[in-house]
Order: sequence, then structure tokens, then C-alpha cells
Amino acid sequence: MKNLPLIPILILASICALFAACFLGSTPLSLGQVFAAMAGGGDVGDRLVVWSIRLPRALAAFLVGAALGMSGASLQGLLRNPLAEPGVLGVSASTALAATFSLYYGLVAVSAWFLPISAIIGALAATAVISVSAIRVRSVVTLILIGVGLSSFAGAAMSLLMNLAPNPFYLSDMINWTLGSVANRSFEEIGCAAPFLTAGAAILFLTRRGLSALTLGEEAASGVGLDLRRQRILTVLGAGLLTGASVALAGAIGFVGIVAPHLVRPWVGHDPARSLIPAGLLGGLMLVLADIAVRLIPTTNELKLGVVAALIGAPAFAWIAMQRRGSHD
Repeated sequence: MKNLPLIPILILASICALFAACFLGSTPLSLGQVFAAMAGGGDVGDRLVVWSIRLPRALAAFLVGAALGMSGASLQGLLRNPLAEPGVLGVSASTALAATFSLYYGLVAVSAWFLPISAIIGALAATAVISVSAIRVRSVVTLILIGVGLSSFAGAAMSLLMNLAPNPFYLSDMINWTLGSVANRSFEEIGCAAPFLTAGAAILFLTRRGLSALTLGEEAASGVGLDLRRQRILTVLGAGLLTGASVALAGAIGFVGIVAPHLVRPWVGHDPARSLIPAGLLGGLMLVLADIAVRLIPTTNELKLGVVAALIGAPAFAWIAMQRRGSHD
């Protein structure tokens, strides 16, 4: 009963946030103007603002937040660690490194698919490293330290690529990916990432029952018939696809993947399988609201979405970590 209204409430809140993102901005539009523009009527300028600028940007923010929320929930279930998520474990930084690599060598100019594919390869590689590490080590602290090391290495490699950037335009593109933003995103870019987002979400949803079994421990889960190797591979694949596609669409954005699952967990009985969809919806909602704030904050240069997400998410991560002070690593 406790989680009964959760998903409908989150869906309704997400729809309201998407509409709010369409009429809030430097040039405010009324609800009537937004509805008219969405229906294909109204002023030409209003249609341009809604369909070419604000709606794709809001949808990109929602999809990225949903992908990170689901990835975080699945990794927390797989590793049985509420501090796990793509950003903290170095997956996001490794994904951004792979995307930056494709930008540095101009592969994106050859085909728009190079960016999402490169990002997904980076995400899968990093997630596989963390998954193997989780099998070999039992300490939460050690696992997080491995993630910190992976993230530091990816950050150093990205700094090297920036230092070697052939011109300011390449450097600007690479910096944008490291800071994270959904500004100027188009439906075409969303379309490039959509197949990977869909595939990753489908894989995690179809294998979600295994995450519930893992809460009993690996030996008990194996005893009830769970194929641990298959579960690890599919969870890593699903989380990697979602993380890679999100970074390809918006760059590196951290902490959404840890905060969203943590907030919904009490409402779903601390069951990782039941937290996937609510965590995805809440992650999407959080990032849409953060992007609205980015557009409304009166600054000379628009703040990057990843920066705002980190400013909010880092204290939340510290608070979550402190709640575990009585647990044993």
C-alpha cells in the first residue's frame, strides 16, 4: 500500500515538469501559447521555441535522469551497496572519456553514431571492471576506492586530451561533455540515443527479479535458481547501455543515480527490482527541474547542468553515506 500511488504521482509530476520546462525561460510563454504551439498553431516564433528548443531540451534532461536513476538502482541491487552508482564508481567519467576520445579524433564528423557508440563502449568497460571488483572484494570502502581510482584515471586522461586539443573549438566541445549539459539538444540527437536507452531499460526490467534474489546474498540467490553469472552480465550490459547513452546525450552528470534510488527505496520495501521504474521517473523529474533552474538562474553565462546536479547531489551523497555509519563494511 505504501508504494501504490508512487509511480502515478511521479508520472504526473514528470508531465507537469515537462510542460513547465516549455513555458519557463528567458522568454516566458503562457500555457495557452504552449498548448497552441504543441498543437501546431499559434505564432511561428512560439512553435520554434517550443519544438526546436525547449521541448527537446526537457525531454533530453528527463531521459538522461531516468537512465541514470535506473542505472543507479540496478548497480545498487547488483552490488548490494546503496552507495553504488555510475558517477561514484567511475563509470560516468570513463564514459565521458570515451566520448571525448571520439570528439578529439573527429570521429563524430564521420557519423553521429560514433559518439553514442564510443560512450557505450566506455560505460560497458568501466562497469565490467567494477562488477569484477565487486566479486573479488567484499569491502564497500575498497570498492568505492576502486571507483575513485577509475574516475581519477579517466579524468587525467581527459585532461591530457584537452591539453593536446588542436584548436579552441575541439577544446570547447570536450569541456562541455565533462561539465554536462542538455542545451541545444535536438530530436535527432535524442533519436540517436533512444535505441540504446530502450535496450538498456528493457534488459534491466526483464532481469529485475534477479536483483530481488540478490538481496538474500549470492549463495542464497544461487540456491533458489538464480544464474549469478548471467545476472551480472545482463545488469552490467543494461546499466552500461543506459549510462553510455546518457553521457552521449548530455555529458557527465553525477549523483542522480545515487540520490533517486535512495529516495524511492523506503517506498518500495527496499526491493531493488521494484525501485527501477520509480528511481528512473524520479531521476528524470529531478534533472528536468534542475535544468529549469539552470535556465532561470540569472547568470552571465548559463550554468552547466552537471555542475548544478553535483552541487545538489554531493551533499545528498554525503548525507546518505553518514546514514550508513552504523553499518559494517
